[in-house]
Amino acid sequence: MEKQIRTSATLQCVLKLSGMTCTSCANHIATDLNKLNGVRSANVNFATEKAYVEFDPQLVTPEQLVECVQNAGYDATIAETEGGNAKVTRTYKISGMSCSSCANTIEKALSRLPGVERANVSFASEKATVTFNPEQVRVTDLKRIVTNTGYQLTEEVEQTKDADDLKMRSALRTMLISAGLSTVIMVLMVIHMFVRPVPGYLPLTAILGFPIIFGTGLHVHQASIKALRNGRANMDVLVTLGSLPPYLVGLLGFFIPVQTFIEMATTIMTFHLVGKYLETRAKGRASQAIKKLVQMGAKTARVIENGKEQEVAVEDLRIGDIMVVRPGEKIPTDGTIVAGTSLIDESMATGESMPVQRAPGDAVIGATINRQGLLQVEVTKVGKDTFLSQVIKMVEECQGSKVPIQEFADRITGYFVPAIVVLTILTFISFNLFPSFHLGIIEWGASFLPWVNPALTPLTLAFITATAVLVIACPCALGLGTPTALMVGSGLGAEHGILIRNGEAVQTLKEVRLVAFDKTGTITKGKPEVTDLLTLSEHSNQELLYYAASVEAGSEHPLSHAITVAAEADKLKLGTLTDFQAVVGMGVSGTVDGLSVLVGSKRLMQEQGVEYMTGQAQLERLEDQAKTAMYVAVDGRLAGIIAVADTLKADSALAIKELESLGIKTAMITGDNERTAKAIAAQVGISHVIAGVLPDGKVNEIVKLQEQYGTIAMVGDGINDAPALKQSNVGIAIGTGTDIAIEAADVTLVRGDISGIISAIKLSRSIFRKIQENYFWAWFYNAVAIPVATLGLLHPMIGVAAMSMSSLNVVYNSLRLRKVDIRPSFARN
Repeated sequence: MEKQIRTSATLQCVLKLSGMTCTSCANHIATDLNKLNGVRSANVNFATEKAYVEFDPQLVTPEQLVECVQNAGYDATIAETEGGNAKVTRTYKISGMSCSSCANTIEKALSRLPGVERANVSFASEKATVTFNPEQVRVTDLKRIVTNTGYQLTEEVEQTKDADDLKMRSALRTMLISAGLSTVIMVLMVIHMFVRPVPGYLPLTAILGFPIIFGTGLHVHQASIKALRNGRANMDVLVTLGSLPPYLVGLLGFFIPVQTFIEMATTIMTFHLVGKYLETRAKGRASQAIKKLVQMGAKTARVIENGKEQEVAVEDLRIGDIMVVRPGEKIPTDGTIVAGTSLIDESMATGESMPVQRAPGDAVIGATINRQGLLQVEVTKVGKDTFLSQVIKMVEECQGSKVPIQEFADRITGYFVPAIVVLTILTFISFNLFPSFHLGIIEWGASFLPWVNPALTPLTLAFITATAVLVIACPCALGLGTPTALMVGSGLGAEHGILIRNGEAVQTLKEVRLVAFDKTGTITKGKPEVTDLLTLSEHSNQELLYYAASVEAGSEHPLSHAITVAAEADKLKLGTLTDFQAVVGMGVSGTVDGLSVLVGSKRLMQEQGVEYMTGQAQLERLEDQAKTAMYVAVDGRLAGIIAVADTLKADSALAIKELESLGIKTAMITGDNERTAKAIAAQVGISHVIAGVLPDGKVNEIVKLQEQYGTIAMVGDGINDAPALKQSNVGIAIGTGTDIAIEAADVTLVRGDISGIISAIKLSRSIFRKIQENYFWAWFYNAVAIPVATLGLLHPMIGVAAMSMSSLNVVYNSLRLRKVDIRPSFARN
C-alpha cells in the first residue's frame, strides 16, 4: 500500500453536492473531476453528498471544480478549501440583497479587505464564496464589511446544521402527498375491479395520478433528462422509464381500448419516493457522528482583556488569549492552564469516563468539560488546528475515502443501469417473439402467485414484465454498502478515541499479521526516572550525577530529561556546558567545566577509546532488570553508571497478550541494547525483539518484517517514528505523541493506551464485515430478483417496493455497527 502526504503546492477542496440519486451519479462526478487538468484525486461520497478533491491551485480553481460538477448535471457549492499558504475558502449566506448590483457591491467591499484573495457573491443563491488568510482576516471582519454595506452575512455552517432534517422533511412531505393520492387511486381500483364500476374511472385516476408523476416525481424526470443529456444513465432513468411510459400508455385509453397502467405508474413512483424518504432518514442517522462532534464545541468564550472579562465568539479567539472557564462549562478551545486546578471530563476525546486532574502547565482540550475549579486557560490552538477540528476532519476524511473493495463495485455499478436498460428491451422483444414460451412460464407461476395473470394479452404481459425488470434493479444498495458502514464505523471509533484517517486503512488493518511497537512512550509511559547511580572511580554519586546532568542538559531525549530532573531534585547547580554533541543512537558528549564528559552506550565508549570493561558486569545486571544503563566517562576515564527505568503502561501486558490471542504477532523495535529490550519484552509478552536500532534504521526493519510476515502495523509516538509509520502497511500513532507522528499515521489512538490497538482492529474487522454483508445482500437481491422479473413472475409494484427495501436493508445493516462492543476483553470486566 503506497501512502501519500499532501504537499504544500496541493490544496484540498470539499464540495457539497446536490442532485445525486444513486452511486452512478457519484461515479460520474468523480470521473469528470478526475479528468480536469490539475486535479490529483477526486473522491465522491454518495452517502455524505460530498466530493473531496486534491488539486494544484496553479492549474485549476475551486470555482472550476464547481463548474465541472454543474456541467455534469448536478449542483455544487464549496464547503471549504485547505492547504497552501494558510488560505481557506468558505461559503457564507448573504441576506438583504435585492438585485445583482447588491452582489457586486458586497463583492467589491470584501475583495478590498486585506487578507482576502478573492470573493464571489451570487445574487441568485444568496451566497458569498470567500478565499482568505485566516491569520489576517477574522469572520467578524467579513461580517463587519458586509454589515457596513447594508447587508448581513451569516456562516453557511450555521444555516445548514439541520440540512439532514430539512432534507428529511422535504422527502416526507413529498412522500405523504404521493402516498395519499396513490392510496385514493388504489381504493378506486379495488372498488372498480371487485365491487362495481366507478363512473369516470379513467379520468379520475389520470387526474389523481398527474400530480404524482409530474409533481412529486418531477425531480426524478429532471434528473433523468440531465443524466441522458450527459450520455449517462442512473437510477432516475430506471424509475422514469418505469413510471412515465405506463402513465402515458394509460392515457391512450381515452382514444382506444387498451389496458390502463396508470395505477402501476403512480404506485411505482410512490414506492420510489417512500424508499427515498426512508433512505434519507437512515443516512441522516448514519451521519450523526459528525453532527455530534460539531455540536460538542463551545460557541462563546470569556476572555480577560484589560483586566476585565469579555464574551467573544469562539472563532474570534486568538493564540495567547486568556480564557476564564467556570465549573460546569466547556473549555472553548485548546490551551494550557495558567491558573487554577480542576477535574476535567475528557470523555469526548478519549472515551474514558473518569475525569482527570489538571493543574497549571497542563494542556487541556477544547470542548472538554471543567467539572470542578475555576480555571484560567491560555489559548494555544484555534480554528482548524484545534483537537476537535482535527477529529472532525479525520472522521470526514475517512467517510469521504474509499475502501479498495469498493472500487470493483463502482466499476460494476457504472455498467449496471445501461445493462438493465438493454435487458429490459431484450425482455420486451423476447416476449413478443416467443409468446408461447413465456406464457407457459406465466401460467406455471399463476398457480401460486396471485399477481400473475396469464389472461392478459402478450403485448400487455411484455409491457408489465419489461417495467418490472426496470424497477427491480437496484444500484443504490451497491453504492451505499461501503460509505454507510464507514460513516457509522468511523463515528463509533471517534467515540472510543480511535481516529481512522482513510477507508483503505480499514481494509488493511483487519489483515495485519504483526504489530511492531516503538518502546519509549508506546509500551512504556515515556517518563523515565533515574533508579541507580554506581560510581566506579573517585567520584561521588552527586559528582557523577552532576557531570551527567550537565551534559545531558543539551539534549531533549526522554532519558536526558530523566537525568536532569534527578539533578534538580538533588538541588544540584549544573556546570557550564560547551562543545555539546548528540551522537545518534549512542549518547551525548560535551565539555563541562573544562573536562570532557561522555554519557552513553558501550559503543560510544569504544569509539572514544574509554576503557569500560570494569563496569560491564554491573551494567549487564541493571539491563537484566529492564533498566536502561549508561556509562559516564569524565576526562577520558570511566566514572560510573547511571540507570534509568521507564514504567510500563498499565495495559501494555494485557493488550499484547490479547493481540497474540487474536493470532497477531508482536514485535518491539528499539534503540536500547538487546539485554534491556528482551527484559522489557519478557515483562509484556512480546514475541519478537529488534534491539539496538538507530532511528534511521527503523524503516529497514519494517521492510524486513514485511518480507517475513506480510501486512505490518507500526505503533509509535515520536518524530523518529514517522518514517517507519509511513513505511508500514498501517501506521498507528499514539495520540499523546508528536504531531508529525500523528500526521504520518493512518490511525490515531487519542487516549495513548495501546489497548486502543485491539479496539481499532476489532472496529476494522466489524466495519469490513458489514461492508461484505452489505455487498452480499445487494448482489444476492439483484441476482435473485432480476431473473424472476425477466420471467414475468414479478409485478412492477412489488418490484419497486423490494428495490427500496434493498437499499434500506444495507443502511440499517450498517447502523447495527453501533451495537458492536470493540473494547478489549480485559476492559469489559
